[in-house]
Amino acid sequence: MDNKNRFTIERSTLVLILIFSIIKLLIHLYTNAFAGYGIFRDELYYLSCATRPDFGYVDQPPFSIWILGLIRFIIGDSVVAIRLLPAILGAATVFVTGLMVKQMGGGKLAILIASLAVILAPIYFGMNTFYSMNSFDIFLWALAFYFILRIIQQDKKSLWIWFGVILGIGLLNKVSFLWFGFGFFAALLLTDKRRLLATSKPWMVAGIAFSLFLPFIIWNAAHNWAHVEFIQNAQMYKYAGITRWDFVSGILPIMNPAAALIWLSGLFFLFISKDGKQFRILGIIFIATFLILFISGKSKSEYLAPAFTVLFAAGGIALEKINQIKYWQWLKHLVIIPLIILGIVLTPLALPILPVKEYINYASTLGFGPTTAESKELAELPQFYADMHGWEDMAKNVSFVYQQIPENEKPFTFVYGRNYGQAGAMEYFSTKYDLPNAISSHNNFWFWVDTTKEVKNIIIIGGRLEDHLDSFIKVDSVFVHKTRYAMPYENNLTIFMCKKLKRSLSEIWVSIRHYE
Repeated sequence: MDNKNRFTIERSTLVLILIFSIIKLLIHLYTNAFAGYGIFRDELYYLSCATRPDFGYVDQPPFSIWILGLIRFIIGDSVVAIRLLPAILGAATVFVTGLMVKQMGGGKLAILIASLAVILAPIYFGMNTFYSMNSFDIFLWALAFYFILRIIQQDKKSLWIWFGVILGIGLLNKVSFLWFGFGFFAALLLTDKRRLLATSKPWMVAGIAFSLFLPFIIWNAAHNWAHVEFIQNAQMYKYAGITRWDFVSGILPIMNPAAALIWLSGLFFLFISKDGKQFRILGIIFIATFLILFISGKSKSEYLAPAFTVLFAAGGIALEKINQIKYWQWLKHLVIIPLIILGIVLTPLALPILPVKEYINYASTLGFGPTTAESKELAELPQFYADMHGWEDMAKNVSFVYQQIPENEKPFTFVYGRNYGQAGAMEYFSTKYDLPNAISSHNNFWFWVDTTKEVKNIIIIGGRLEDHLDSFIKVDSVFVHKTRYAMPYENNLTIFMCKKLKRSLSEIWVSIRHYE
């Protein structure tokens, strides 16, 4: 085959990968612009973090927050604006998965299968729906896998350097990227690539990654290892009800049950197939990650989701090779048709494309009740969707209470949110409604309070009057916040006006810190 023909094939392959990437992008752009629900609880908090750039936060490293601050500066903080990058990252994940297929020798059928598996995975739809570190995480795992493939086939120093940068950014985005690093070094030990450990390259990768991650380590050391306390509390309380069976059984639905044949074929290709032997290191990274999460005992299924892109790529190749066997061409239809049908059926459960009432009826018809991983009471919606409702109503109701305060007392009045969603909502909607400065003892909000300021009034959202009397001389029930579709614990909340602290704010603040 001459160079011209090779170029034509190369270009057509890249165009095919790009087409699938654009499909993924358009799905999310449509949802963001014409469907979707309101701003998500975590997005409110992340925006609050973005106004206070730092080298770390109680619940996460700073990379995604830095990027959000840049987005806010350039295009604003509307829901459409902040959800643009997750949509792009979702499309980029499809593109990199296609490149992985190409790098492992797969053709167009393999690209088709792998791309559809990524596009139609419910967990990827959900994660690319809102702004968080998770969209970056999924993309960076795929990119790291791709660079390992490149390194396997072209052992260039520049590729190792870029691989180290990816690992470092991955860690600076989400600490769980450590699992990838552990898996990679375990894979080196368990394969014939262990000879590389005698060279400087893997250690250079570790050094680059550590250097990029170091600011977050320093931040934690300076803040009494707040992130470590956060993780311990989350496992002890927030995710106390999660079991190993929950972790394993949850994998099938979040990845699309019809995709199981693809990723299982991917494992076959990487561990058993002669053609996939040279790429076995990728399969070991997946297995090592699975084992780390399984042994932990408190892992959510979604934690493993970023590792599946490489199995989709490998699985596409395995199924493409089977399709080349005489009388086995029917298998591709058995894979692709159920994948598309089930993917379409499950999409509204992960992507907010239906109006709320229609979604409730749709989910009920399918037999899917509301779900949560946090052992919380639910109403009509799963927690993921419920947390996109009620925030503006809350801000409006707090503003109504704030208007009743004499003008000379307003500078010394604060609103206390019992969690970062409430406090974040007060800050986000303060440009639309007249609201006092928000404070909270939840996660990073705890650090942001100036306890030396004079306080005359604190508006508290929710809780019990008798509990508030422990800290205030006078507590009045002023208003009851009601909204529709929000989480039950964010609905029917009494808004209290609290006056005259019994103790200094600094004394109170030390006792109510809450990392979870």
